[in-house]
Amino acid sequence: MSFAYAGGCLATGLADVTSDLAALDSRGWWAVVVTYEGKVTCARFDSVRPARHPAGAWHAPGEWTSSLDEAQYVAGVERIRASIADGVVYQANLCRVLSAPLAKNAEIAGLGARLARGNPAPHAMTLGLPGLEVACASPELYLRRDGEVVESRPIKGTGRTAADLLPKDEAENVMIVDLVRNDLGRVAETGSVTVPGLCEVEEHPGLVHLVSTVRARTSAGWPELVAATFPPGSVTGAPKSSALTLLDELEPVPRGPYCGAVGWVDADSRRGALAVGIRSFWAEDGLLRFGTGAGITWGSDPLHEWRETELKAARLLEVASGDAAQDLDERGAARS
Repeated sequence: MSFAYAGGCLATGLADVTSDLAALDSRGWWAVVVTYEGKVTCARFDSVRPARHPAGAWHAPGEWTSSLDEAQYVAGVERIRASIADGVVYQANLCRVLSAPLAKNAEIAGLGARLARGNPAPHAMTLGLPGLEVACASPELYLRRDGEVVESRPIKGTGRTAADLLPKDEAENVMIVDLVRNDLGRVAETGSVTVPGLCEVEEHPGLVHLVSTVRARTSAGWPELVAATFPPGSVTGAPKSSALTLLDELEPVPRGPYCGAVGWVDADSRRGALAVGIRSFWAEDGLLRFGTGAGITWGSDPLHEWRETELKAARLLEVASGDAAQDLDERGAARS
């Protein structure tokens, strides 16, 4: 069964699938996935109702492998630092993709339900379509729209606790806020771009983030809004065009839905929320994939950045790879 689950609502009754973002300005409720490489999937559902996350069978995947090992990732960080020294970029987000064999009879609904219990996230979504299965536990808002008001909440800076956050994290966050302001400014009403929150500490399961808020007003449609701001600045770098070129040289595999956009749009009410597709699993070619990365600046320590990618992945991989026969709450209680 095709379905989408987001914001406490279950969408069923698949009515239409298109790659045209203009559909989001037409009618109906749409689930949306845009890969980092720009492939668009918009799925309209006839029935959307408040519900619990649908259940499904889940079995732990096989052994995880990484598109970049520690030595390769560290070398990539050094390459970015050299590019910063040469004035090519100020910051770039280096990512790696983990892959594991997908267990037989594993259902994306089962993984989404496990994430909802074990790693609740403000912008989570689970989507099951023919040829596209995504379970996202993103804490980061790419674009929220309510009529003409648009908001983005970029994340830069990660630690186990607030005490782990470094001056480098705040500087990186401010750089990305400037990038997001400039992106939104391309389609915003003149003078409407504001930053109501800068470098605020936000707690999430197992870690904390520095989060800022950028807000604007615009009459632009979804195609124009996405064209002006995609891929999200927090997962690319600054300047964005130079960072994209550099990252294309350093990352050996496509990111797919990871670092793209995942969320929903209600065209009838002109509301919607698209997350940055981080903390996301997707099923592809018999494999379960998951991406993780870190923002690199001149002040980055290569091994620290590698460990940050491990920190971001650890809890999610634990949820996906845990014993499906044992409830996550029971596992947590057994540890305490």
